[in-house]
Amino acid sequence: MSKTDLIIVGSGILGLATAFRAHRQGRSVRVIDRSARPVGSSIQNYGHACFTGQADDTQDLATASRAGWLEAAAATGIWAAETGSFIPAMTEPELRVLQEFADHRGPDQATILSAEEVAAAIGNPSLGAIGGAHLPLDMRVDPREAAPALAEWLAGEGVEFTWNTTVTEVGDGTVSTNRGDVHGEQVVVCPGYQLTSLFPEIAEAHGVRICTLAMSLIERPQRIPSGFAMLTGTSLARYDGFAAMPGASALREDLTEREPELVDVIANLMVTDIPGGLLIGDSHAYDLSPEPFIDARVGDLLLNRATSILGIDEPVVRQRWLGQYADSTETNLILERPDARTTVAVVTSGIGMTLSFGIADRILGGSPTETDARLSA
Repeated sequence: MSKTDLIIVGSGILGLATAFRAHRQGRSVRVIDRSARPVGSSIQNYGHACFTGQADDTQDLATASRAGWLEAAAATGIWAAETGSFIPAMTEPELRVLQEFADHRGPDQATILSAEEVAAAIGNPSLGAIGGAHLPLDMRVDPREAAPALAEWLAGEGVEFTWNTTVTEVGDGTVSTNRGDVHGEQVVVCPGYQLTSLFPEIAEAHGVRICTLAMSLIERPQRIPSGFAMLTGTSLARYDGFAAMPGASALREDLTEREPELVDVIANLMVTDIPGGLLIGDSHAYDLSPEPFIDARVGDLLLNRATSILGIDEPVVRQRWLGQYADSTETNLILERPDARTTVAVVTSGIGMTLSFGIADRILGGSPTETDARLSA
């Protein structure tokens, strides 16, 4: 049997970004996935590419990933909006962190807004914010469209897809499946939270578990501007770029006192406008084997807080779901080589879509020999 230059296990956005990059380099590529199409973590997320909120030492990776998304959008026609993110500051601690961040990163990455400007940006003149910020480099993609459309484009370009096929073992260029063995010069395994089924020793070494997130999609009222993404004070406490600011400690104390319910569910309260409505989320819960049930109390909490900021009195909910992704208490990105021809790549935080193309560049660069430490989720 002839060998493929590169076999990729997993059709999530990281696997597809790697396939896109490898195809553009002229390599023959084959993608194998257990499902009939991309249906995992990559279509369950926000589609909010928060490049700016990543830590300082991750900005080169974020910049490379942003360029990759723009290149993929130009090639494939997938929707990728460069509208940035807006962050209303409802309290002095939130505004202080935003000002510190803007001073630290400069106007190319963050611009401070007046209370009136941020209220207009999110379409709620009664917002009550004391200021805010705009992050112009952040982007939005439609998570329901991006991975499936990218897979379709790659298939049209000659990348071979083997769907409905379960991989049982990978080693030394051989990929064993329930349909037989296939062979590649190199193999990249991107299994997400299914890492345990193929490389349990790697999963256990890094404490890999599953993070579940309560999310919803609501109709966008006409008065809400189309094409915006909104972060909140909870985001400032969670993303490493903001959390590194001197005022972050006071912000966390303020959130604990003012929004204990959001803190209890480890919320990153965000709203992202995509074709089809407004995505609202999200909470974070962790387990090795999570149950599939959505806690109505948590879902309602996130919905009520988000629509309160937006001034939506009667939100029309179209969908609710429980998103999932791989998580680790030890690291946010696993890049390991179990042998000379196999690379295991798992993003163990919520930034797989944001940094996918930058990580793909790193994978194909040929030097992932250890686990990268800090990315932001």
